[in-house]
Amino acid sequence: MARHARVLGGVAALLVGLSGCVDSSTCAGVEVVSQVGVYVVQDGYGDLTGATYELCTRGKCAKGELQQQGISNLTVGLPDDVDPDTAPVRLRVTRTGAAKPFIDDSVEAKLVHQSDGCGGGGYSQALAYTKEDGLLPNVPKAIGKAWVQQRKAEATADPSPTASP
Repeated sequence: MARHARVLGGVAALLVGLSGCVDSSTCAGVEVVSQVGVYVVQDGYGDLTGATYELCTRGKCAKGELQQQGISNLTVGLPDDVDPDTAPVRLRVTRTGAAKPFIDDSVEAKLVHQSDGCGGGGYSQALAYTKEDGLLPNVPKAIGKAWVQQRKAEATADPSPTASP
């Protein structure tokens, strides 16, 4: 038992040493990444099963398939040395089999520094998209609150029943 505790203590000390922090409790944000995220409110679009997205900014793009849910959180990762000045962010969403996107919108966004609590950090920004307002350079409180409620509901939902063999 004592050996197990020493091993765990050594691993914790190594992690603290690698992070450059003396007190690991002050490094709550270790591994803060530079990125831009968009909360996409899907209300008003009907079934988006199979729809693909492309989110681009500062020469980087992320592509994927939307999940059918009230609000999707799409992100594009950026290098740690990204220029935080204002730059365009573009969101495109295309339905399955369509030649053109049904959402194609952009907005200017400035990145904000997020500290890791250890002298480092990253630059990021959260945006939102709604059918009524398009791509917004910020996240309205109502959308942020709805996202948190959605995540809590997902976390506390009963798992789907499994089929018996």
